[in-house]
Amino acid sequence: MGGRVVIRTLHEGWTVTAVSSTGQPRPVVAGLPATVPGCVHTDLLDAGVIPDPYLDDNENRLKWIGRTDWSYETAFDWTDPGDERADLVCEGLDTAATVILNGVQIGQTANQHRVYRFPARHLLREGRNTLKVLFEAPYGYAEKQRAALGDRPGAYDEPYQFIRKMACNFGWDWGPTVVTSGIWRPIYLETWSSARLAEVRPLVTLDGRDGKVRVHVTVDRAAQAPLTVTASVAGVEDRVRLAPGERTAVITLTVPEPDLWWPRGHGEQALYTLTVTAGDSVWAREIGFRSVVLEREAFRLVVNGEPVFMKGFNWIPDDCFPNRVTRERVAERFQQAVETGANTLRVWGGGLYESEDFYAQADALGVLVWQDFPFACAAYPEEGPFRAEVEAEARQQVTRLSSHPSLVLWCGNNENIEGHADWNWQDTLDGRSWGAGFYFDLLPAIVAELDPTRPYWPGSPYSGSPDAPPNDPSRGTTHIWTVWNREDYTFYGTYTPRFVAEFGFQGPPTYATLRRAVSDEPLTPTSKGVLHHQKALDGNKKLLRGLRGHLPQPENFDDWHYYTQLNQAHAMAFGVERFRSLTPYCMGTIVWQLNDCWPVTSWAAVDGDGRRKPLWYAMRRSFADRLVTFQDNETVAVVNDTSDEWQADLSVVRLTVHGEELARERFPVRLAPRSAMTVPLPASMTPGDLSKELVSASVGDLRALRFHTDDLPQASYDVTTEQLSDGVRVEVTARTLVRDLALFPDRLDPAAVVDDMLVTLLPGETATFVVTGKDLGPEALTAYPVLRCVNE
Repeated sequence: MGGRVVIRTLHEGWTVTAVSSTGQPRPVVAGLPATVPGCVHTDLLDAGVIPDPYLDDNENRLKWIGRTDWSYETAFDWTDPGDERADLVCEGLDTAATVILNGVQIGQTANQHRVYRFPARHLLREGRNTLKVLFEAPYGYAEKQRAALGDRPGAYDEPYQFIRKMACNFGWDWGPTVVTSGIWRPIYLETWSSARLAEVRPLVTLDGRDGKVRVHVTVDRAAQAPLTVTASVAGVEDRVRLAPGERTAVITLTVPEPDLWWPRGHGEQALYTLTVTAGDSVWAREIGFRSVVLEREAFRLVVNGEPVFMKGFNWIPDDCFPNRVTRERVAERFQQAVETGANTLRVWGGGLYESEDFYAQADALGVLVWQDFPFACAAYPEEGPFRAEVEAEARQQVTRLSSHPSLVLWCGNNENIEGHADWNWQDTLDGRSWGAGFYFDLLPAIVAELDPTRPYWPGSPYSGSPDAPPNDPSRGTTHIWTVWNREDYTFYGTYTPRFVAEFGFQGPPTYATLRRAVSDEPLTPTSKGVLHHQKALDGNKKLLRGLRGHLPQPENFDDWHYYTQLNQAHAMAFGVERFRSLTPYCMGTIVWQLNDCWPVTSWAAVDGDGRRKPLWYAMRRSFADRLVTFQDNETVAVVNDTSDEWQADLSVVRLTVHGEELARERFPVRLAPRSAMTVPLPASMTPGDLSKELVSASVGDLRALRFHTDDLPQASYDVTTEQLSDGVRVEVTARTLVRDLALFPDRLDPAAVVDDMLVTLLPGETATFVVTGKDLGPEALTAYPVLRCVNE
């Protein structure tokens, strides 16, 4: 038997009050209407108390929020339903909080990444009840811990490693400092009798061609009567009977020859609903049958016995205020990722364990999820309250996410092992803990106990041994930041890595996004607002340095915007194609980064307002299942990331920049599935005049061009337009070479989108673009600075 379980959300009638602060000037905030789930920044913004922190340099005037204690309060009516138990469940409190029900402290929290459940039956009363959540200022809490435990080095002069909270809230080299407080996930009363399902942890494996699910169940009990727990999936059902006092059970279900769940590009994503019941308490999730193995020496992921080249993006929180990230917004980001051909997202360690919407999207679309535990770019203390918090958090989250077939790797941290080895931390630490006990002992033990179906890796970059240099490209995972920080992007060609988990090159956001965020008049690369929305050290200098040898130095804002966006696309296409050409020696290229959390100049392919940058279009070509790419002036690489053999002819043509053919060679290519090959170029392809020639390599409709110079003849082309019901078709026919043709319709209509970009035409060739949007006058749409090419 099992009693009913009833959930009643407590999301109405909240107010927020500023309780105390460090003495910084601040507005009076008392009894302001508040949204739950939400946070104090969005509440203040909705009430007009603060300006939008994403606009201009408003962020600088809002630091007081993170140094203020806040009180959230509501009242609700309650009628005793007669159930034996009533729990107050807080799915997300940010972060150090005291919870008070009807004037009595019911619990305390210190971890944004945990769910808390407090017995409340004894404090609830008929009629009106009051609930208050007091949040200690995040800075105050973190600085107290730092003072007690001793300082630890980190990438930024902020105390983010001293509080179990989204680290990038404290600012990053792409994010603002907006240190939040609030009830950021649902809060509710759960009433129940007899028993409830407290925890369900399915471990899904393959036994030959059969699927096996070991369903680990824990129940909370209010009555010591016999209890039947039932589990069912794909028409297979079994049950166990718990005797009085028993709380745990394991139910094993064997499904004969189920359809398998495959990564995107390798097969379909078969999902089955697993349902577990204990009386009226029901748990249901979709699961997928698949096996996951990490070949550790090569850092090669094998799913269902098939090696997978992991290509995709790093993922950061999509908003500094996560309560604003809706299911629809998550779906849009995933669609933007998979439309490039990506099959992987790495949930980066300075953010969050993401929402159920996130992992459900990954399951449905076949996107592999690499999940960092949330530790990033700092030495973390292992003493004080932290070890217990980290253990409780990890146990909860490993259990919560165990049902998702898309989750294929747990990773201990981002760059902390490298930081300890290579960033001069050790003298500063003077023997104090830095997190090694988490990454090498605690976290792998929890994963081995609770989720042995998935591999664990201690950190990234990491070379497979605590004694090895952590960022050795020839072992494990590597992060490549030499290019952005000091080298030309062709330096990617000097790397022969096993797996690149992080590398990136900056570019500004789209014009419409930057114009919305910055009110500078005029808008210039160095105007106040533009510089405020560039968080990287010497970021604008590095953008200009990166143009040298590739594109002209810009003379105005419009050229700066186009050239630096274009150079970002060129740089990352060069890197991605280099690493893919090394298949199967290299089995991963994870770009930094897919998305932004606000409008900013950054490494993202999709900017902070959700618009696709030129980088996105470049990645759609570079991530394509089949690829032709020049790797140097002497070889062409051909990549086949499909399940079918690829037999075709590779055509290599030496041309003048005016389109005259000087030499042509044809090579038969035969590629096995999931493979790459390189073809040496014959002497006939050696240019006679670097300034006047190029080489084309093509297989069918796929083409790569190798330019020997950036000093190209001035472009000449004809443009025609045709009005469509929802936009305009633009047709460009080249009279001369036209390099990297691009349309930026968001300059005319912020909602306008173009279907393609960065198209190079040889003389006589035509490209067609479809622009969706309004207010797209043909004259403006086909003129500078909307229609651009490098050699205009």
